[in-house]
Amino acid sequence: MMNQTSSISSIMQLDNTGKNYIYTDEQLMARFQKEDEQAYIELVNRYRDRLVNFVYRYVGDFDISEDIVQDTMVKLYQKKHYYKEIAKFSTWLYTIAKNLANTELRKRKQRKVTLLSRITKDDKPYDIHADQPGTDQEIQSDIVNKIIRKAVNELSEKFKTVIVLRDIQELSYDEISSIIEVPIGTVKSRINRARLQLQVELKHLRT
Repeated sequence: MMNQTSSISSIMQLDNTGKNYIYTDEQLMARFQKEDEQAYIELVNRYRDRLVNFVYRYVGDFDISEDIVQDTMVKLYQKKHYYKEIAKFSTWLYTIAKNLANTELRKRKQRKVTLLSRITKDDKPYDIHADQPGTDQEIQSDIVNKIIRKAVNELSEKFKTVIVLRDIQELSYDEISSIIEVPIGTVKSRINRARLQLQVELKHLRT
């Protein structure tokens, strides 16, 4: 096993632009497969927040999203030798997270009808009290963000997935195609249709 100090300094070193790490995800994974624990920590740091945001769009619960991402990282650790560099590391990791999120959604379906009935009956509009802290601009921004999240979450599953992966997570068409296992042409078509739906739903925000 390589020296821990030299491992940390080499992994964290930046290139001459100050923006990109010297080691790609795939190179870090290769180091981790050779038992470099610091490479695993760096991969977790690179992807943890992005994966939480991604999974949240599926399950709609921040705490559950964090649990799913934790499980994803455990699987990354346990299954590291299953990864082969013929696929991008990000595609492989997002696929693990998506599968775990889908498992959570399947578990929910058993109790969904009763739960949704209760929530629909009891749900009340969000009231902004006069003494609530924050500027008017911050409050307005928060409201707009909630409207956008609601519009995205109301898309059908196939459209929501691609719009999150492309416009929020900024993955390439190739990566999205690998994650959801459909041709690139289908990915592009779904993204275009999702964007059109969102434009219709959110047109009042531009007036």
